Amino acid sequence: MGPEYMWWTGMWIFPILMPLVMLIVMLVVLYLIFGRGGFRPPWFDAGLYERERRGSDTALEILKQRYAKGELTKEEFEQMKHDLLS
Repeated sequence: MGPEYMWWTGMWIFPILMPLVMLIVMLVVLYLIFGRGGFRPPWFDAGLYERERRGSDTALEILKQRYAKGELTKEEFEQMKHDLLS
């Protein structure tokens, strides 16, 4: 059996299919790196990144967190919120 029998077994698909598969894999990798606005894994929390980049939470966010924890009553929260926003 010579190389001419290779055409009957479907081995002619390999030289055509392999570069196509490599191109698809490269496009997927490039999309994951650059297509979403920079390199970051899919599980990356953009909100956390923004808070770290800003340095700290705003005063209103801290006030909301304290109210959510139960450190402030509704009246105290509303008064402090009014003071901050005015």
